[in-house]
Amino acid sequence: MTLNKAFLTTALSAFSLVFVSAPVAEARAKSQTHSNYLNPARWVIGPVVLGENASRGMPLHPINAGKRGWYFDLPQHPGSVHYITFRHGSLTGKNRIVMRYRVELASGVRIEPVTAPGSPSIITLYFQRAGDDWSGTDEFETFRWYATFASQSPITPGEHVMVASLKANWTAIQSSNAQSDPMAFHDAIIHADQVGFVLGGGTGYGHGVYATGGARIIVEEFRVQ
Repeated sequence: MTLNKAFLTTALSAFSLVFVSAPVAEARAKSQTHSNYLNPARWVIGPVVLGENASRGMPLHPINAGKRGWYFDLPQHPGSVHYITFRHGSLTGKNRIVMRYRVELASGVRIEPVTAPGSPSIITLYFQRAGDDWSGTDEFETFRWYATFASQSPITPGEHVMVASLKANWTAIQSSNAQSDPMAFHDAIIHADQVGFVLGGGTGYGHGVYATGGARIIVEEFRVQ
């Protein structure tokens, strides 16, 4: 009886450990993933194409804001900021992208699209298929995808949240979208590489913005779920 009781006690302890530890392990994994998304060293302010960075007057990486996340200050003209991305890899099995961010502007400051000053600025969630040559033509027209249905425009001060379902109608570079070319969108999901957001307005969602004075964007949360 003593041996059986000891065995039963050990078995029950192990059983409890499994079921107690599983939620803890899951919570830790989520916390680590969240921390990775907010590691500024993983993010690149670009895009860098053929060795040249389109975001002029900007550092290559955002700046650590501690528990608040990370941030970057928008440059003034002739500087500009376009794409802010990190290497995620395939989006297979993912459902949505969520970003919570804060915009801080000095009094009277405006955020202007590079290609059309005076028109509304736009911020948009984005992902890019691996192997893009940045031409935006032929097969590469469907290598960059923009969550235009969830864009926020104009970019205004305060706290904001963008949520983009990966089941929604994302827009490609020219005329394609997830509904008109579902195979291309499906392939881009499978072979995704970069994930993040873009700034623009005027002639394009990622064609860049600048600020007329002190302006900062703080990314407080970013999740690919």
